[in-house]
Amino acid sequence: MTKQRRLIYSIITNSKEHLSAEEIYESAKREMPNIAIGTIYRNLNLMVRDGEIRKVEIHNAPDRFDKNINNHDHLICDECGKLKDIVIKDFDKIIEEHSVDNITSYDLNIHYVCPECNTKQE
Repeated sequence: MTKQRRLIYSIITNSKEHLSAEEIYESAKREMPNIAIGTIYRNLNLMVRDGEIRKVEIHNAPDRFDKNINNHDHLICDECGKLKDIVIKDFDKIIEEHSVDNITSYDLNIHYVCPECNTKQE
């Protein structure tokens, strides 16, 4: 593993948030000023391909990267973009009951307005 890839992986795994490539780039530049944005994207794509991290695709927003590669779902605030991990109890079982083939993976993103943004709207 290259030092750039180790740094990127460390940034993702040490974050409590689901970071975008741009946020990862800004953080990486503090430790490795000459790192290129292309290096960030290339390594992120490799890590997703290799199953080290998970990419969360959000309509009309930058992709985010998740250190949790286990099956889980996301709540996404449509106002501020906050992304939160959730686990829906027995969801895998319910889906499997309605599926012809074995499920290899899925992505469930539930869109909502978070309490903070909801308060601002009132």
